[in-house]
Amino acid sequence: MVDVIAPEEITRLKGLGFLRDKTCLGHFNGRVITGNGKISAQKLAAIAEAARRFGSGEAAMTTRLTVEIQGIPYENIPALIEFLAQEGLETGGTGAKVRPVVSCKGTTCQYGLIDTFGLSEEIHRRFYQGYHDMKLPHKFKIAVGGCPNNCVKPELNDLGIIGQRIPQPDEALCRNCKKCAPQEACPLHVIVERDGKKLPDSEECNHCGRCVSKCPFGVYQKARVGYRVVLGGRWGKKTAVAQSLDRIFTEPEEVLELVERVILFYRDHGQPGERFADTIARLGFSSVQQTLLSPELDR
Repeated sequence: MVDVIAPEEITRLKGLGFLRDKTCLGHFNGRVITGNGKISAQKLAAIAEAARRFGSGEAAMTTRLTVEIQGIPYENIPALIEFLAQEGLETGGTGAKVRPVVSCKGTTCQYGLIDTFGLSEEIHRRFYQGYHDMKLPHKFKIAVGGCPNNCVKPELNDLGIIGQRIPQPDEALCRNCKKCAPQEACPLHVIVERDGKKLPDSEECNHCGRCVSKCPFGVYQKARVGYRVVLGGRWGKKTAVAQSLDRIFTEPEEVLELVERVILFYRDHGQPGERFADTIARLGFSSVQQTLLSPELDR
């Protein structure tokens, strides 16, 4: 067993997703990428077998929804990588680059408004895998949330996507009922009486869609499904809450193009060691938004 490992070798292994285990000299914990937290039973079984063969027999989930195999002796790392590759798995998830995407279960959740699995898988393919060799000023984290419940905390990521269902009430149909079903369904209680109609406060509504189809007279029958994008969140020793772009996107491809714009903007305008939240603070959110929503994209 190797007890002394050169610092440059430790750095190299970290780039491959293996971090030193401080509890056991010469051992590492290896991060296996899941893509977005969803993984097949076959691959999950392969990770369990890898942990048994090459590690301590234990695994831990990370906050980025990767699976970290615990207690891997240094000399077992090459064989572990080879074994995982045969099962279509890879290690990684570290460094100044796009990090593994996290996603809630909005595709199957009763509250989910968008296909979070499909969108996050495409983000993973295009930008975690496709931009894997692109060095950024610092790490860049992306989260896809299916609704305003924000279970995966999109607003604490460098870029967050939040599913939206924007009610399009037909005011002419409103009878101003004393017992308004959409009003009772609204978790934020932002449907208020205005000019003899019960309508949502456009400034306070978070577009969760709970009011849709609740009115027996069809006032809330229509809604527009979309994607809200927030930028500049971070969690850690220094925190920041992401700010929302003014535009609500309606097509997945529009969102994917914006994700690319943001990553390339950060690459070109961020300073070394600067998180995206700090880049936005330095340049001003309005200026950043104006550039990102302009028609030109410099790849």
